[in-house]
Amino acid sequence: MNNFRKFNLIIGWSVFLISAIVYFLTLEPTASWWDCGEYIATAYKLQVGHPPGAPTFQLIGRFFSLFAFGDVSQVALMINSLSALASAFTVLFLFWTITHFGRKLLSTNQQDLSQGQLIALMGSAFVGALSFTFSDSFWFSAVEGEVYALSSFFTAIVFWAILKWETLKDEKHSLRWIILIAYLIGLSIGVHLLNLLAIPAIAFVVYFNRFKPTRKGIIFTFLFSIIAIAAIMFVLVPWTVRLSGNFELFFTNTLGLGFNTGTIVFFILLIGLIVWGLYYTRKKGKLVANTAVLMVTFILIGYTSFFMLIIRANADTPINENNPSNAISLLSYLNREQYGDWPISYGQYYNAPLDQDDPYSDGRPTYVKDLEKGKYVMTDDGKNSLPNYDERFETVFPRMWSSQKQEHIKNYKRWGKVEGTPIQITNPDGSTETRNKPTFIENLRYFFRYQVGHMYFRYFMWNFSGRQNDTQGHGSIKNGNWLTGINFIDEVRLGEQDELPQSRQSPARNTFYMLPFILGLIGFFYHWNKDKKDAWVITLLFIMTGLAIIIYLNQYAPQPRERDYAFAGSFYAFAIWIGLGALAIYDALSKKINPKLAAALASVVCFVAVPLNMGAEGWDDHDRSNKYAARDFASNYLNSCEEEAVLITHGDNDTFPLWYAQEVEGMRTDIRVVNFMLASGDWYIHQLMRKIYDSDPMPFTLKKEQYNKGVNDIIPYYDRGIKRHVELQKIIDIIASDKYRMPTQGGDRINFLPTKKVKLTVDSAKAVESGIVPKHMADRIVPEIKWKIKKNYLYPNDLMLLDFLASHDWSRPLYLANPSSLSSLLDIDEYLHLEGFAYKLIPVKAKHHISGMGGIHTDKCYNILMNKCKWGNLNKPSVYVDPESQRNSMIPKQNFRRLAQALLDEGKKDSAIAAVDRCLEVFPNDKFTYDMYMLPFADIYYQAGATEKANKMVNTMFEVFSENMLYYSSLNQPFRNQYSQEKQEAFAVLQRLSMLTEDNGQKELSKKISDFISGQIQNL
Repeated sequence: MNNFRKFNLIIGWSVFLISAIVYFLTLEPTASWWDCGEYIATAYKLQVGHPPGAPTFQLIGRFFSLFAFGDVSQVALMINSLSALASAFTVLFLFWTITHFGRKLLSTNQQDLSQGQLIALMGSAFVGALSFTFSDSFWFSAVEGEVYALSSFFTAIVFWAILKWETLKDEKHSLRWIILIAYLIGLSIGVHLLNLLAIPAIAFVVYFNRFKPTRKGIIFTFLFSIIAIAAIMFVLVPWTVRLSGNFELFFTNTLGLGFNTGTIVFFILLIGLIVWGLYYTRKKGKLVANTAVLMVTFILIGYTSFFMLIIRANADTPINENNPSNAISLLSYLNREQYGDWPISYGQYYNAPLDQDDPYSDGRPTYVKDLEKGKYVMTDDGKNSLPNYDERFETVFPRMWSSQKQEHIKNYKRWGKVEGTPIQITNPDGSTETRNKPTFIENLRYFFRYQVGHMYFRYFMWNFSGRQNDTQGHGSIKNGNWLTGINFIDEVRLGEQDELPQSRQSPARNTFYMLPFILGLIGFFYHWNKDKKDAWVITLLFIMTGLAIIIYLNQYAPQPRERDYAFAGSFYAFAIWIGLGALAIYDALSKKINPKLAAALASVVCFVAVPLNMGAEGWDDHDRSNKYAARDFASNYLNSCEEEAVLITHGDNDTFPLWYAQEVEGMRTDIRVVNFMLASGDWYIHQLMRKIYDSDPMPFTLKKEQYNKGVNDIIPYYDRGIKRHVELQKIIDIIASDKYRMPTQGGDRINFLPTKKVKLTVDSAKAVESGIVPKHMADRIVPEIKWKIKKNYLYPNDLMLLDFLASHDWSRPLYLANPSSLSSLLDIDEYLHLEGFAYKLIPVKAKHHISGMGGIHTDKCYNILMNKCKWGNLNKPSVYVDPESQRNSMIPKQNFRRLAQALLDEGKKDSAIAAVDRCLEVFPNDKFTYDMYMLPFADIYYQAGATEKANKMVNTMFEVFSENMLYYSSLNQPFRNQYSQEKQEAFAVLQRLSMLTEDNGQKELSKKISDFISGQIQNL
């Protein structure tokens, strides 16, 4: 036993060290894409991130940020290091978990292990733990500043803790491990709720050790554990806050006491109740009840990390999402109300009409703190806010429910192969129509094909079989599929994989030959054969952190990004079986050869075949050690703007990196970054009305309370027969006055949009004085900008932007990151001038204008793109270009192309050539394979007289697309059909290359291309 303990510690910490070294060597040195920029920014300054919050992560992240010692450029690295260390500790606890289970399989009394058994046990745990170290999804989260690495750590430590309790269960104070688990669960709520899914496995460890298993007992324990999860998620977490909010409303609004009095009284009563419960159960000798009260207490103690959010929200931090400054608003924050709700066990299909008799039910009212009145004021009574659906279109276990976008409905039909059953419905106007309600079989087909197959099993096989590439998959054979590396298997599913063209090759193509999967299956069957109780515990952990998440999330198709990171707990459980698989091989070999030799052989072979191969295959696409793309692109957006500018962004990846750049590294804090989607919330618009750092408040005509939820949530267009364009300020004044309202069917009166034809009068002197209009454009200023609003309804973010435009009095520059996304509201692209990464609104008709894309300010754009922009080291051979960097690079590539063409049109050939040179330098073909959108660059080279460069580029494109054509032609049916669009594109590009070269006198090159095309036609 002493030898076991010694080697268990030494090798366990060795595995920790190996994992830590791997993660630190591949760690991203700055903020990554998606939520990382937000998490790092909110951790660094303890601000309030998106619901439902991650205060535990932020507090620990803040501690780690201190090790930057004031160097703000190192803050992200330090917080990323938190993920690396948490992941290494996760692997450590996995090692100890495997040795715990493996030891029970090798020795019935757990005392006497032979040398061979000890070597095999340590070797199998080493193999299983390092397999998880190098697993695709876990490694991805380990090297960036996000919550999922820390969440995996909490899952690992609570599961290890219950195994520690199992070992020490007969000791006097063994219950302290149960209390520790409760505290860790409470803390983990402040990271992610995923940790709760370990509770059923924990419950069964206790059950199997304290009770004789029976069918009734197993069912009861399972139901009890599910109820425990539900109690924490839907009772303890929200109702602690809900009751606190009810006390707050009563004491403030009814009794007239000060703000927060009710909250203080509630928590005094809660603490008193806990103290009484502990005293009473101890006095009466009720051990189980006393332990239960202690567990609830320690969960609540861990949960108190959320007080940080309330404290910081009251400090009005620059990032203060949803402003959960009191118990009332915190409840909405925790319930993620801004994201809406979805059905799980019972609900509607996507095409369900509203119930004719009772279309809506009441939701929760919205209250805001009114300091003048000294109470909470209701701004939205919540009446008729929740839809009720026609029960004929409702079902148990609804999987196809979302009607938010037509794309969702289209994909439901595709994945579910929906034909449906026709049902006649009556519309509110009395007319009738027939809708095809999906059948339950179609509902289940969508569940198994998309939710289980595509959104879980595909990810599972990525980690333990191999991965095709890193391009997001949507169900075709081209992208995002799992792979084996065994050609005859892959050919059946995906077509020929041996001779892939450059355009289909990816550093993220990882082939594990199914060896981790096979070894895990061996471990799974071995475990079930040797110890059904423990096997059931691991199986439950595997299912609850995998398929149970799929059932709960009820994902629509397509998702905005791959979601494999959410299932790391399930992959963790499978890695236990990988370790036990190595032990099973030892067990079989030891019966044939010397046990010590069998142990060494099994350990070494399994290590080389599984974790070593996984690490070698995955290193290049998980190494982020010199990548700065997200930060550099953020700085490019900011440095494209004038001082005191307002920059309108839309998505996560043109917002969160900018938040990081401003909040952490202090870049361009004079610019107000406005996320248009977040501006649909009243709290966000309220924040725009105050000064943040060097950015003055945005000017608005409407008052703060007029943006409160429930006040101007929807402003419909109501045609008043106005033919002329109306001044935008006048429309805003009408809405602000609240005098002109139209009645609704519910009896309310709401503001309306009287016309879609609007104009914005230009104060030319102010526009020039403020620098919005460069002096050399002053003679081209238009007196007014006219456009037509294409929307039938204005929402708060629409109203906010129109209000700012009307009220800013040409004193502040306005930039748009993506003008096309606002075209239905602001159809003014002829006044939008591309300057680097962003489009500036200038009351001058833009040169080189393209409908929907604006024009271009060539001198300014050239200076920014050529001299001010940084490119994240993406062109360096050692830096992996991830899908999000690839996607975000399309924007500057397009900007370079437009700039070069505009310069060419202005006769500036040398500058046009320089612009193309710079684009091809920072986005080279070996990192960004040339696609059809690179054709204009070759054309620009020819037109500018850089024939040699043009020919070189044409030759490269010919190699790319001819290689593509040959590959597509080599495929067997039906795989060839799936590439028909790509084949047509390749054919079209080659034809255009042939014509382009011929038109520019490059007959030999043109002939080479045309001969290839002819050969392909003959083959067809």
